[in-house]
Amino acid sequence: MSFRKRIVAIGAAVGLLAAGAGLAVAQAPSFFRIGTGGTAGTYYPIGGLIANAISGAGDKGVPGLVATAVSSNGSVANINAVQSGAMESGFSQSDVAYWAHTGTGLYEGKGKGKVEDLRLIATLYPETLHLVARKDAGIKSVADLKGKRVSIDEPGSGTIVDARIVLSAFGLSESDIKAEHMKPGPAGERLRDGGLDAYFFVGGYPAGAISELATSTGIALVPITGPEVDKLLKQYSFFSKDTVPAGAYQGVGETPTISVAAQWVTSAKQSDDLVYNITKVMWNDATRKALDAGHAKGKMITLQNAVTNLGIPLHPGAERFYREAGVLK
Repeated sequence: MSFRKRIVAIGAAVGLLAAGAGLAVAQAPSFFRIGTGGTAGTYYPIGGLIANAISGAGDKGVPGLVATAVSSNGSVANINAVQSGAMESGFSQSDVAYWAHTGTGLYEGKGKGKVEDLRLIATLYPETLHLVARKDAGIKSVADLKGKRVSIDEPGSGTIVDARIVLSAFGLSESDIKAEHMKPGPAGERLRDGGLDAYFFVGGYPAGAISELATSTGIALVPITGPEVDKLLKQYSFFSKDTVPAGAYQGVGETPTISVAAQWVTSAKQSDDLVYNITKVMWNDATRKALDAGHAKGKMITLQNAVTNLGIPLHPGAERFYREAGVLK
């Protein structure tokens, strides 16, 4: 073989190898993690349903995408993970997402600054503030928490932020209670054993850990209402009035309270096409059926609600889909 022919042959072989390598790269799966919350809350099971729906397996999901729901400490931890690149996306309360993006509230000072790249994929459902108490603890209102053993959740969660706001509205601070910092699962166990009087939890009702506690031990849900709350609602526009309906938890009557919105956030660095495809699959018929059947809160996750509570900008890929779907003008 002449030298020239050898060069052509080698070039062709290198070209084939490069093409094969390109094919391998093209076929390599994209991983898309969703930071959720504690396994006993609402974020984790909802995250699992969404991850399963958008993962490209068989004829469903986004081709080449492997999505997973990851347990975490909640809103603040998820936003930090999205900002650092440790997670591709995560769930957050609307208040925490707003504070992060604007560098206010929880994110004011303390060297945190603005999370300017934070973007919204979808608003999911209302997150209800639960104040769960032992039946015999004598807690009828937030004011009754003074001197009591109360878990306000772990640092890094959205719940702890809202618990402090609610306490403050009633003239209380952490120093006025015997504060504990536990997730709802361990807090419920401590409550059952008599080692805790009450705990705060922000999440969709019915929450698994609270349902189990209501059935096995019995609980009281403390109303979060009154002139103190009316003033709080004027001060913090991301809160809304809410009601836990009678029977949502065994033996518990209708209870007035407040809520924020659960949101699915990501980074502006994520590809527009990828987020567009994820959003499109999120709102298809198969995902709708999975959400309706998979969790009591799933029915409240609707396309119409997806573009409400827009405290932060939509990701361009998500925005493109919502405009095509006609829910965003």
